[in-house]
Amino acid sequence: MSVTKLNCIAVDDENLARKLLQENIEQVPFLNLVKVCKNPYEAMEALQENKIDLMFLDIQMPGMLGTKFLASLKDKPLVILVTAYDNYAVESYDLDVVDYLMKPVSFDRFSKAAHKALDLYKKSKPSVLINEAGVSIQEPESFFVNVEYSLVKIIFNDITHIEGLKDYIKIFITTQTRPILTKSTLKGIEERLPSNFMRVQKSYIVNLDKIQSIRNHRITIDKFDIPVSDSNMEDLMNAINYQKS
Repeated sequence: MSVTKLNCIAVDDENLARKLLQENIEQVPFLNLVKVCKNPYEAMEALQENKIDLMFLDIQMPGMLGTKFLASLKDKPLVILVTAYDNYAVESYDLDVVDYLMKPVSFDRFSKAAHKALDLYKKSKPSVLINEAGVSIQEPESFFVNVEYSLVKIIFNDITHIEGLKDYIKIFITTQTRPILTKSTLKGIEERLPSNFMRVQKSYIVNLDKIQSIRNHRITIDKFDIPVSDSNMEDLMNAINYQKS
């Protein structure tokens, strides 16, 4: 089972700021930190040598402002500006950045910006599978379920997790506060889900792309705390490509 990963770089001239960025990035399962850069010149090398999907960029740096560096790029990755100054906010909109974070950045705010970048990335690059004949096919973006005698369309990328309740399931989505209740089993719905969904416990399926943190066999997604069974923990670590240091 695969999960969408964003290759990213962090660019900041301050040592402490780079360390904090690195720590935050390493806590987000779908972010793969390729390089930490001290200035735009190192960032340019990283962009030329690697496929970078997302850049965390400081603004006030010696030699070149982050906004000037960004404006000079022809092929831009997704960009999240991280700065101690709020006077660049208007300019950042013209540069079409994903988000504008003010230092010091809380992890919750950082995670929200990262998920926003992931959603934008997935919308621009739809998932592709290879069938048994070796032909690429695009994964479906949505499906329908029966809810109170009506068919309701659900976008896969909106789902955070699914909870099983005997003959019914609760589908939790980002676009509304109440879960969608429909008659089905977890096994039945699991067969309809794309590759970034995983059964982590007998009563729960999670969207791997929505995971914010994993600790003590518990997954955090927004305000939800989801248990992971012992038998599924290793598979989960493999699915998010976690490697012990």
